Amino acid sequence: MNRCGWVNQDPLYIDYHDHEWGVPVYDDQLLFEYLNLEGAQAGLSWYTILKKRENYRKAFDQFDAEKINRYDDKKIEELLHNEGIVRNKLKINAVITNARAYLKVKEEFGSFREYIWSFVDGKPIKNHFKDLSEVPATTEISDKLSKDLKKRGFKFVGSTICYAFMQATGMVNDHIVTCDCYQKEAVPVTKS
Repeated sequence: MNRCGWVNQDPLYIDYHDHEWGVPVYDDQLLFEYLNLEGAQAGLSWYTILKKRENYRKAFDQFDAEKINRYDDKKIEELLHNEGIVRNKLKINAVITNARAYLKVKEEFGSFREYIWSFVDGKPIKNHFKDLSEVPATTEISDKLSKDLKKRGFKFVGSTICYAFMQATGMVNDHIVTCDCYQKEAVPVTKS
């Protein structure tokens, strides 16, 4: 199978590339998870975070924002000692801050999905890059998303993080044109 050049030979990474990356995500909780995992990636590689993703899900109550919103100092201390996640106090506190901001966005827009997908007019952008070197780190849209998320109180949402989030959640399809996943019709991810 032809894949994008950033994929290593780990079956976990191959599965992520083949079945998740670039697939439109419309589930609020999963969008919230991706946003926080992309933030956790800051200064690290996505592969590092992907290997820790299940630990993150357990540590942060499956990214249930209502539960995270109630975290206290004892829970934060527990997270700081959790070897299964990146033990960075700023990043851990950011998830809690983001939970509060996320809940406000849901209240205002009816869902996080409505808010997030409005930045691409509700449909994925399909790019036509022939080489990884053509794929940008940021775009005008990721700049706007970053600015708006920050205004709403979100943390670890710089434009580069936002663009990686957009790629991961299928808001943009940045599979290179020679990748088999480029032409594949992605089935959107929603939860019941």
